Parts: sequence; structure tokens; C-alpha cells
Amino acid sequence: MKSNNTLQRAFCVAPMLDWTDRHARYMLRQISRHAVLYTEMVTTGALLHNDPARWLDYNAEEHPLALQLGGSNPLDLARCAKLAEQWGYDEVNLNVGCPSDRVQEGAFGACLMATPELVGQCVKAMQDACNLPVTVKCRIGIDDQDEYHALQHFTDTVHSAGCDVFIVHARKAWLKGLSPKENREIPPLNYARVHQLKIDFPQLEIIINGGLNTLGACIEQCAHVDGVMVGREAYHNPMMLSDVDLRLYNDNHIIATREDVTHKMLRYVENHYRNGLPIKHITRHMLGLFHGVPGGRRWRRILSEKAPRDNATPALLLEALQAVHMANESPKDTHDQA
Repeated sequence: MKSNNTLQRAFCVAPMLDWTDRHARYMLRQISRHAVLYTEMVTTGALLHNDPARWLDYNAEEHPLALQLGGSNPLDLARCAKLAEQWGYDEVNLNVGCPSDRVQEGAFGACLMATPELVGQCVKAMQDACNLPVTVKCRIGIDDQDEYHALQHFTDTVHSAGCDVFIVHARKAWLKGLSPKENREIPPLNYARVHQLKIDFPQLEIIINGGLNTLGACIEQCAHVDGVMVGREAYHNPMMLSDVDLRLYNDNHIIATREDVTHKMLRYVENHYRNGLPIKHITRHMLGLFHGVPGGRRWRRILSEKAPRDNATPALLLEALQAVHMANESPKDTHDQA
């Protein structure tokens, strides 16, 4: 698998644990040709002490594709960056933004914002080990840091080590007192901090993340920064990506409909089912495909209730699709919109 080092990050789908696995990414790629997709975070320990294929295998159609790593040991990160290159990834990203307790215990994630010199050492080691772009995903600050001064210092230090691309979640991370879920919602968004970072570091590629729920909001942000990264909204409402290629990449190709995506995924599910994979491992990522349209709740209910059964087959997708068709043929019922 050959990688493409010239990435256009106008729109990125965030790395999300338990969500952005290879099956979810394959589905998203059926909707957008250009969005940059990120893996779930993989820790250096998991990658170096287990079968790498378990964590690194992907579908060739997923490009452009970035591997996100979690770790703080420069030598280990260098070895993993080399693996990313050997596996054909297009980018390797260092997680300096995740606030979960298990990440803090492993001395990586958002707590690394307190040690920008160490992050710089990690970035340099990764760059020395591979020819891929090495990027950093971070927050605007942690705990009681003076948000902007600390963010400036962090960015300047890590950039001096060789990083030119920063993906910045526009919230602080409170490492004590808030759960990971609360850290995604309670700290206030401060887009202006990220905009100022682009003003002060115009030579850097700055991607903004956090609270972006519509494509219109993403386009507004692109007036201030180089691109956007969207997480939960892209997962729960994947057809959000349907206009990304035209509006952010100026690619006027025919847009896949929800039904088109369903039939493409049916073939994908059939291939994996023949190889012994229960369909639930794929269909769980498809629950939001008909989000916001008549029949969406029927679609979600059929997949969520029936796919986990031992006798579930790929034909379940056709059953769910038929339920959507029936909802569209009957009088409109807004309560049936997922």
C-alpha cells in the first residue's frame, strides 16, 4: 500500500477510541473521497508487544489515512512511526490531547502539554525514523495553565523540533475532577485562541477541533485556520460528509446516497461474513447512516436489535433498508427520524 505524503487536511475525521476502526473508516470513505481519516489511538506498548497487524491492518480504500499514536518514550515512538511508514500510512499523529485517566497513568495524552520539551523530543525521534508527516493533536491548555501563553510556548517548542501541523481541540483539558466525557463538554470552547495561534504562527498548518456539528460551521472556521477535525458528529451522522468534497475540496463528483452507501457496505459485510466476522462488528458503525430522515429510527432499531444475534446475516441490511423504504412510502412521521 503506497502512501501519499501530500495531505489536504481541510476536513479530518477525529481518532475516537472504539469508534474509528477500519470498518467505520471504510464506510466514511464511501461518502467522502478526500476527508483525512484517523485511526483509533494505538499505544506504543500495544503496537510493540503484540502482533502489529492487529492494530495496523486497514483497507486500501481508506487513504488518505493517519495513524494516531499514544506514548511518551521517544525511542518507542520512533519504532512505531517506522512501522506506520512500512504499513503505508499517510501520516503519523502524536496524541497530546486525550484526558482519560488511563492515558495520564501511562504518561501520555493531554498531560504531556506540561512537558513541551519532551513532546519535541518525541516528534524529532519520530521524524528521524520515517519520512511521513509527523503531526500533533493537543488541547489549548490543561488545568490552571495560562491558556494562551502556555499554548504559544508549547507550539513554539514543538515546532522548533520539526512539527509543522497542529490539530488543536479548542478546549482546555482538566486532568483532575472531570471525566473524559465531561472534558469533551464542560470546558468552554475558545475558538479565538486557536485563531490567534494561526495568526502568530502563519507558517504552520493549524487544524481546529471541538464542537463542530455542521458543515456550515466547519466552513466558517476555515476562514481562520487551515482545516477542521470533526469527531462525534461525523460518527453519529456520517452523511455530514456528503458535501465535504464539493464544498471543501472543490470536487464535483456524484454524491453517494444513503442507499448507495448501504449497498456498498452490503458487499463489504458479505466479504467479512464469509471470512467468519459477525456482522455486528461492522453494522454497529452504520446506525447513524439514516440519521435525521424518515425511517431512520427503524433502520437503527433493526440493526441494533438484530445484528448482535448469532443467526444474523448480511441480508439484515436489506431488511433494514426495506423498512426505510416503507417509512418513506407511508405518511410522514417525524417521530421515525433518528
